[in-house]
Amino acid sequence: MTLNQLSSGDLIADRRAEYAHMLADSGDHAEAADLMTQALELVPDWAAGWFRLADYEEKSGRKEAAVDALRKVLDLNPDDMFGAGLKLALLGGSETPGQPSSLYVAQLFDDYADRFDKALVEKLDYTVPEKLAALIAAHAGDTRFAQVTDLGCGTGLFGERIRDRADHLEGFDLSANMLARAQDKGIYDRLAQADLSLPPETSGLLSEGGEHRADLVSAADVLMYLGRLDTVFVIASALLAKHGLFAFSVEDAGDDGDFVLRPSLRYAHSETYVGSLCKRFGLDILDIRKTVIRNDGGKPVSGILFLTQKSV
Repeated sequence: MTLNQLSSGDLIADRRAEYAHMLADSGDHAEAADLMTQALELVPDWAAGWFRLADYEEKSGRKEAAVDALRKVLDLNPDDMFGAGLKLALLGGSETPGQPSSLYVAQLFDDYADRFDKALVEKLDYTVPEKLAALIAAHAGDTRFAQVTDLGCGTGLFGERIRDRADHLEGFDLSANMLARAQDKGIYDRLAQADLSLPPETSGLLSEGGEHRADLVSAADVLMYLGRLDTVFVIASALLAKHGLFAFSVEDAGDDGDFVLRPSLRYAHSETYVGSLCKRFGLDILDIRKTVIRNDGGKPVSGILFLTQKSV
């Protein structure tokens, strides 16, 4: 669901918002902001309208006005389905959140599901599934995995590349629409919703399967939608059998700290931070590969692939 589909419930306000959208499309963001402000005078509790106003204000160079509008969004919509908290942090109006709103992430991928494969592979030159599968093969050879658990499986791009080596393949994702696309491909033995930002006992990952069941846990292009990664490593540790493999990717934060929020509204993580988590959770690092993982805005995005093994 796009912002333009979220009606204010007031015909006049909606019409003004439509005109504001047209002005913004033509590049006149200041006039768009002024017209959007008029619409919000009629419907002051319209969270989607305030979020639209914040975008116009930011693009017109009125940063403080954008910050004020985003704060209003969060007041009206504490569950933050719009990701206003992330935008607010980027504009310097708050500290970077350790986790985005789960509702925002689910909505983002629900809206993206139908065009996900085509957009990533054909337009953004997305390569994580292939490269992660190749990294696993380089160390595991022709070994088959009795149980593979694909975290944040999306539409199944990584699942397609590991299916022929898995006796049982299960996938988990926050987005119901992404899971539906994965189901259509017929490659998973089981699919279910799960929230990686929650502890294992409430995430949905252990409700239909026991602990330490997976010989391989994967997280391909997932962790960039989380800030702090503690819960993911707790989950991976709970799922992994002894000597099981955990293969995953992150966007590379370089020397910017443990993790940093990028203008793309994705998080990047440093090799040092991820290494400290591996040590803390008893995972031996078998291999690290730095590589370009996709394009964004015509520019390459640097990432890091990790292959780790549970030591205890």
